[in-house]
Amino acid sequence: MKIAFLGPYASFTQLAASQLFPVGELLPQANILDCFKAVEQGEADKAVVPLENSIEGTVSLTLDYLYKTRDIRIEAEAVMPIAHHLMVHPDCDIDNIEKIYSHPQALAQSFHFLDSRFKGIPKQEYSSTAAAAKHVSENPERSLAAVANQFAANLYDLKIIHRDIQDIEQNHTRFIIISKQQEEYTNDDLEVLGEKSGLLITLPEDHAGGLHQVLSVFAWRKMNLSKIESRTLKTGLGNYFFFINVVGRWESAMHYHALEELAALGTHTGFLGNYKEFLLKS
Repeated sequence: MKIAFLGPYASFTQLAASQLFPVGELLPQANILDCFKAVEQGEADKAVVPLENSIEGTVSLTLDYLYKTRDIRIEAEAVMPIAHHLMVHPDCDIDNIEKIYSHPQALAQSFHFLDSRFKGIPKQEYSSTAAAAKHVSENPERSLAAVANQFAANLYDLKIIHRDIQDIEQNHTRFIIISKQQEEYTNDDLEVLGEKSGLLITLPEDHAGGLHQVLSVFAWRKMNLSKIESRTLKTGLGNYFFFINVVGRWESAMHYHALEELAALGTHTGFLGNYKEFLLKS
């Protein structure tokens, strides 16, 4: 089985993908769009992409491509604790670090630590934490550092000088497995956190009470929503679609009647599937 993931190697997404598919062939992709295209065009059976971070919020590109790529379904979600470490080349003079590299989100999530311990040292944004670690490993003659994960340190033979430098302990990223087939993902080695369904809803027009009507479809049926987020349709100001998570198994007639009522209201509803949420290791 071929599994596309948001690369490069040693990224947090690879760490997630390797736990979700320990025997699959992992194919790194340059960006999230390439992950979706790989599945859509049959170059990969499935893909693993980030959906949300507890500090930085939703990954908007993932939501956009879920909406635009209509034959894609969500097969599972996985939550992974994020641990950032500061690493250098083994020959580095750690008392004279000249620059620190990492992905913008990693730098933001470690801002207070870096500002207090390495104040005045330039922080350089890089395409990914793994790419930053690779850059440091390829320039041993310079005193450079990278913020990345343990996977990257091992891969590029870097020395970790400070562990767990993220400013907020409860730093987690939610990943999703996407595929063209609605299959039930199972993994006996991972803890199941819950079950949910994903919906993409577009209102027929902007009118007073439109969103209230949509939410009432779920409210009177006592269907619990764990997430509702709006994203612009990019067709003009004020035009949005909504990504909604409904808690629990999607199996009763009441659930399917909810889709019928949404259609009767004139909305366009895309059902992304019913899937389980798993817990990964950092």
